[in-house]
Parts: sequence; structure tokens; C-alpha cells
Amino acid sequence: MKKTIEQIEVAGKRVLMRVDFNVPMEGENITDERRIRMVLPSIRSVIDRDGLLTLMSHLGRPAGNGFEQEWSLAPIAARLSELLEQPVACTDDDSTSRIVLLENLRFNKGEIDGDQKFASQLASKGDIYCNDAFGTAHRDHASMVGVPKAMKGKPRVAGILLARELQYLDHVLSNAQQPFVAVLGGSKVSDKMDAIENLIGTVDTILIGGAMSYTFLLARGEEMGNSLIEADRVNDARAMLALAATSLTEVILPFDHICTQQIVLGSSIQVVTSPIPSGWIGVDIGPETIATYTKLLKQAKTIVWNGPLGVFEIETFDLGTRQIAEAIVAATNSGATSIAGGGDTASAITAFGLEGQMTHISTGGGASLQMLEGKAFSSVELLDENV
Repeated sequence: MKKTIEQIEVAGKRVLMRVDFNVPMEGENITDERRIRMVLPSIRSVIDRDGLLTLMSHLGRPAGNGFEQEWSLAPIAARLSELLEQPVACTDDDSTSRIVLLENLRFNKGEIDGDQKFASQLASKGDIYCNDAFGTAHRDHASMVGVPKAMKGKPRVAGILLARELQYLDHVLSNAQQPFVAVLGGSKVSDKMDAIENLIGTVDTILIGGAMSYTFLLARGEEMGNSLIEADRVNDARAMLALAATSLTEVILPFDHICTQQIVLGSSIQVVTSPIPSGWIGVDIGPETIATYTKLLKQAKTIVWNGPLGVFEIETFDLGTRQIAEAIVAATNSGATSIAGGGDTASAITAFGLEGQMTHISTGGGASLQMLEGKAFSSVELLDENV
């Protein structure tokens, strides 16, 4: 396990903390502040023990040619000031305040490029480096990799949030109790192919839903009507099913579907058993599939979920995702360890009022998926070990 900020003496020292404040905005209004709130324990750990704090984050996709008002972190600094009930300055001059939020790192193209000169400039601002940005842990950017490299010899530790993410997405999954069930959804097979390959032979069952299931079903020779298909991934899907057939992992695909002719609220729907007829679009798993998946989830001791099972954003098509989420909660209440990851997955959990009812909901979509793919992160490997 990695050493954490709680284990380091911070009094009178400036902690350079990488956080993920890449939150959704409408103008200067934050529409979802979960990522800010999730890092508050690490922030408070520093300031409550008389440390100084310089926070680093990116926001959006600025061009990298200097300041852009649209992507300024000033509104986030203002909200953070309210949450902490003390001033947070948004400035690149960290001598002005006890707590400073540097301006958007991506205003400098050296951040995404991993430029070591830019990383060294950032590193000079801190006595201690703390990574609490799991959402960007899979990116080899200057603030994630270059800064800890430049601060070799100084403490380089994990924040409380990052440590929790690693605990569940690395340690727990590596030591999972069985039955171990993975639920994989979302729209694209291409997004999940590496995760599926890594999980085959590790989990007992993979339950597939969402639009990605239609590519798998097509690979099995079933017509999918007008459903979303990745034609260039059909052969890959067929190969993945063949690989699973040689392993102890069972891959289960939907056998009935909620279908519509138009993906809009109020459009007529029907339950269809494969194949899906021409002119109809699969938008959710059907009732028999829900019942089968629910039964398997209730028997599970470890569950990992990444990706919705249908177009949950439209109420007419949200039943599959909702009931699978409720089944995971029920399994959790019966003692299972449940780990959900991915931005759409977290949004669905929130929409259904199920926040806080699973063991762990990851803050990092791409990062959590890459951990399911079995990939190591340079940004994490550079942190000090707790020996």
C-alpha cells in the first residue's frame, strides 16, 4: 500500500496536492461538485494540522496557449472557500495565501505534453507532493508524473481519496471473494474489450448489457435491427466470446430487450426476444434478462459494475439499469463487496437515489476502467511505499 498524507508531518510545510476539480460547469456555476467534496478529507488533513496547501487541477480542454476565462478555476476556488470556511486564492503565486488553487494546469501545453521543465516549475512550489486525483491517475501528464519525479527525495504520498480508490480497485479486486460477478454496460464494445479480456479467467460471471451487447449478439449471428452496432468490432467480440468459452468465466448476454423505433421520451416500446426486427432499436435489457442478472447478483460476494445497461437518461428506458443497481445494493446489504465505476454509472446511481448504498463508487471513469484492464499507473508507482 502507498503511504498517505495522514502519515506525513505537514505543520509549517507546503503540500503540493494534485486534485481532480474537472467538474461540470454551466457558465461559472458548478452543476455537480462531488469531485470537490470527495477530496475535502485530504485538504482538511493538511490544514487542520497547520500545513500550507497548494492545489493543482485542470478543467475542461483549453487550447494550452495561456489563460482562457471559460476554463478558469476561480469559481471552484470560491466554492472551496465556502466549503472550508476560509479563503482559497486562485493564483499562481502561492505566497499570497495559506490555501492556494493554481490556475488551470492545461493553460500551459506542457501539462498534457508531460513537459519536465513545466513539472519542475510546479515541483518548486512544494515541500511534499500528494496525489489525490484518481480521475487522472491514468494520464502521464506533468502534474501526475513529472512533478513526483522532480520531487524525488521529498515525501510523495497518496491522498485519502486515491488510497481508498486503490484499496478497492486494486487490493479488493485482487483478493475478491467468490462468486465474483462483473456487470459491464455502456455503448461501445471498444471501450470495454481490454477490461473483458482481463476479467476472463478472474471473475466467475460477466453480465453484459447496454448497446455494447448488440455487437456481441451480432457476433453470435443474431440480427439486431437498427440497434447501435460497432461493425468494426464484431470479429473482436466473436474472438472474446470464444476466449471465454475456453475459460471458467461465463459471459452472459441479454436474451430479451426493450425496443423502440425512436429514442425519445414517450415513444412506444415493446419487449423483444432476439432477434430484434428491422426498424426497431434496442434501448434496455428486458424483464427476463433483468430477472436472470438479479438472481446472479444476489448470490455474489464481490461485484464490479462499469457502464449502464440501457439509455437510463430517458425514464422509459431506465428500468434495466435501475433494477440492476437495486440488486447490487441488495447484495451489498447482504454482505457483498460492490464497486461501481465510470461517469455514467455514477450518474445513474445518483439519479436513482442510491448514493452511499454500495461499498465504493469510483470517482474516475477512465482510470477505474484501466484498472479493470489490469494496467499499472506511473503516477501511482512514483509514490512512496508504506513500509
